[in-house]
Amino acid sequence: MKKPNNATAGSSKTKFKEESEEDNKTTSVTSSEEEEEIERELAEITFEDLLKARSDGSHLVYRKNSQEKKAGRANKNRPMEVSAKKPVSRFREVVQAPKRVVRDPRFESLCGNLDVEGFRKRYDFLFENTLPAEKEELKKQLKKTNDPNAVDKLKKRISWIDKQLRFESTKSTDAAILAEHKKKEREAAKHGKRPFYLKNSEIRKQRLIEKYNKLKGSGKVESFIEKRRRKNAAKDHKYMPYRRPNNNDQ
Repeated sequence: MKKPNNATAGSSKTKFKEESEEDNKTTSVTSSEEEEEIERELAEITFEDLLKARSDGSHLVYRKNSQEKKAGRANKNRPMEVSAKKPVSRFREVVQAPKRVVRDPRFESLCGNLDVEGFRKRYDFLFENTLPAEKEELKKQLKKTNDPNAVDKLKKRISWIDKQLRFESTKSTDAAILAEHKKKEREAAKHGKRPFYLKNSEIRKQRLIEKYNKLKGSGKVESFIEKRRRKNAAKDHKYMPYRRPNNNDQ
């Protein structure tokens, strides 16, 4: 009757021995891996650094920090230990989608180079015909309507058109001045002279001279000066100090 008990005891002993042998194997594997890791780290350190570390005792701290920072597995069959302080990303890339490339036509050589003169010649009809005709139509609508919201929208649109027309006229004048200057400089370069490039301040000065000559030819110089004087006076009037009311004068 005691034979089965001996058999069970023997089987438990053999299981315990097998488990202890496996644990010994895992500990031996981990110790050998740690030794190999230490040997690799020591191989990368110079002899001078080793002497300094031994002299001040910092090699012990280095070993301790390296062991703390080491993130690995005690056994290859175990999962990797990851710090719980680092949050896990909510998004996971399941499908490798192609990266979307956004191109700006202003800075891409594939779209060609911008021809400013050609662009101005092609779309010159907008500033010569389309916008002035739209401005006249808006003025007619402004006289007919009485709705304050509609009046506000029409006035904003008219002021925007005026701004665009002024800007384009300034740009066209500057382009004409620059083209004339380049033509003169090419002729001078043929005779061996060095080219002179106009600054923006010089272009602005010549533009004002041309504007003055046009006003003088049409006889509108005085009216233009008076209009500008009233405009500047209205600006200065905003910053004029007012005399505080005195109670003694009342």
